[in-house]
Amino acid sequence: MIGKKLGMTGVFSSDGRYIPVTVIEVGPCVVTQVKTQDVDGYNALQLGFGERRPSRISKPLAGHLKKSGSTSFAVLREFKVEDPEAYDLGQTLTVDMFAVGDKVNVSGTTKGRGFQGVIRRHGMARGRKTHGSHSYREPGSVGCSATPSRVIKGKRMPGQYGDAKSTVKNLVIVDIRPEENLLLVKGAIPGAPSGLVSIQKPKLAK
Repeated sequence: MIGKKLGMTGVFSSDGRYIPVTVIEVGPCVVTQVKTQDVDGYNALQLGFGERRPSRISKPLAGHLKKSGSTSFAVLREFKVEDPEAYDLGQTLTVDMFAVGDKVNVSGTTKGRGFQGVIRRHGMARGRKTHGSHSYREPGSVGCSATPSRVIKGKRMPGQYGDAKSTVKNLVIVDIRPEENLLLVKGAIPGAPSGLVSIQKPKLAK
């Protein structure tokens, strides 16, 4: 399912415990294409979520969405499924497919933090401030002397931090509010408020 992160809050359980939760607006999502192993080489569903003016999409995409009886969506994403025959073209999927107590995997794009140093990016310790030292936040030596006389690939150094896909697994569903299309999961998920996320049920090992 496709959803939108609304923010974080907290709820109280039946035994009085305070549980921090993330509120996600999940669906409704429309099945815009059913992909099968015979035709496409893999089993998947293409889902549409959100609203967009029909004038803002291309004619080829409009023709594609017309097959499912839809006009336009803000985002289209694919989800692999084991049995695509269980879904129909144009079917609407809602938050009712989940249940309280289920575990889900939530994927999103982390907050972009721009260019950062090694302390914030990798959690390194700063240098000492005594005896005239000025290397407070520097990474220190990065070379390898005469051999191999270069910086090894993968060396932790300053650079772009954040703005990357991240997945938090096995988050417990605390509450479901179908009338508002809301899903409350325990803990935090990647991304800023109003960011798009993907919600999937974890695969069980056979």
